[in-house]
Amino acid sequence: MLRPAPRSGSSAWSSLSQAVAGNTRTSTSAVSLKARRPISSTPRNYSICLTARHSRTPLSTSSSTPSFASTSLYRTTTTSLPRFGRSFHATSNAMAETRTETDAFGEVQVPADKYWGAQTERSLENFKINQPQDRMPAPIVRAFGILKGAAATVNMQFGLDPTVGKAIQEAAAEVASLKLVDHFPLVVWQTGSGTQSNMNANEVISNRAIEILGGKMGSKKPVHPNDHVNMSASSNDTFPTVMHIAAVLEIENELIPAIKSLRSALQAKVDDFESKNIIKIGRTHLQDATPLTLAQEFSGYVAQLDFGIKRVESSLPDLRLLAQGGTAVGTGINTYKGFAEAIAAEVSKMTGTEFKTAPNKFEALAAHDAIVQASGSLNTLASSLFKIAQDIRYLGSGPRCGLGELSLPENEPGSSIMPGKVNPTQCEALTMVCAQVIGNHTATTIGGMNGQFELNVFKPLVIRNLLHSTRILTDGMASFEKNLVVGLEANEEKIKSILKESLMLVTCLNPKIGYDMASKVAKNAHKKGLTLKESAMELKALSEEDFDRLVRPELMVGPAEYQGK
Repeated sequence: MLRPAPRSGSSAWSSLSQAVAGNTRTSTSAVSLKARRPISSTPRNYSICLTARHSRTPLSTSSSTPSFASTSLYRTTTTSLPRFGRSFHATSNAMAETRTETDAFGEVQVPADKYWGAQTERSLENFKINQPQDRMPAPIVRAFGILKGAAATVNMQFGLDPTVGKAIQEAAAEVASLKLVDHFPLVVWQTGSGTQSNMNANEVISNRAIEILGGKMGSKKPVHPNDHVNMSASSNDTFPTVMHIAAVLEIENELIPAIKSLRSALQAKVDDFESKNIIKIGRTHLQDATPLTLAQEFSGYVAQLDFGIKRVESSLPDLRLLAQGGTAVGTGINTYKGFAEAIAAEVSKMTGTEFKTAPNKFEALAAHDAIVQASGSLNTLASSLFKIAQDIRYLGSGPRCGLGELSLPENEPGSSIMPGKVNPTQCEALTMVCAQVIGNHTATTIGGMNGQFELNVFKPLVIRNLLHSTRILTDGMASFEKNLVVGLEANEEKIKSILKESLMLVTCLNPKIGYDMASKVAKNAHKKGLTLKESAMELKALSEEDFDRLVRPELMVGPAEYQGK
């Protein structure tokens, strides 16, 4: 039996709460427990990489604890060993040391250096589906820690032994900081309610709390995974609550800042191009059209992102509604009046952002329209980004035989056979990201449809897709901004050359000579290889003086003042 260690009360939970609410990084020492050091703090069979928002610098898991509100945590693991026959466990001495855990089905042997219990171990064996690559996303693990700690705080108001409750808080704080992420091995492909992952959290927190109190792991004494960690809860309301917490934190603290940053970078290009008054030929249907300025063209991209920000932000209010308190089917059986509201208030306090209890728990359990809506806003954003990246890719085509109106940064060699070739790699990467997001939304839509009667049973799929889309869009936009937009330049000589050759400048002659004659001028010029002016003079459509007065591209980039008949 482990010896009891000095208690730190709820100091770890309080410190972690302050770090989240203050949106600051907190050192591990600030939240470290004055109890036995947690086992296996360093993963055996894969590495952990925690990354700060928009800075892709790996952080040491032993030197800092990530703040919920400022840390990017979707991507936390990379496998560094073979898959060992599709098993999550590494073939090492760790397999030789096990302990006995129990559940309603009987005894199960669990690796001695892992905090999880019998139900998690059974899930590992029953769902060998792309383990460990498709593990539950880290923001879900983080959200479990937040929610379980908040529940312990509230449950102590409704009869939970304070000694047990504070130990749960401390263990949950470690889960929320991702110190124990190595102990959450389950993949997304499991029961559609997320029950296995909920029990994974219950078992890890229970065993860690038992360890803190000096008990024997696996004994379920004095902290039981169901009776204490899962008190007043069901997987059916816990997992959708965790889904919403994770989604709000990732969208609010990662995705939206990335959109705004890219929007600002594009606006800087608009300002630069506007100061240079660069006039270029427009294109519709991939054919020449009337002129516009390069600044006007890029202003359209900025406007797309402005609308994208509004659409994404509009999805947040419904995601802030939490299902906790609905328990099994939405009735709130085994909870108390005021429990749901207290949970939402505590989660808000912990995260530093607003959450409310869902007004109708039946909808919150049986449907995930809020997730589908949020995914839809990302789908629209992906459509916008695809168009922007595709335009820039085409405008930068060349360098000698394409449009060549834009000069793209040269980041790496583009061909293994053609010397000197450079490709628009950032455009291609971002458009592939967009394609994946659109695919994720299709699957999420199907998942949202599968809420039979009182419970949606595609929960892990829809939240995995939403978080994946959020992460790759965030990273994709940051990469596109840093490696392409910032260094993007206009090829003014090429732009002027193309503009000069365009036949669509004839449009400004319509008010003077009429549509039919203007068409003849353009067709004659194209057929004979003449300039518009030469063609107009040949057809005697108007005088040379009138032509020079009317055909001025700089006067064609906006509406004219009405001069009267």
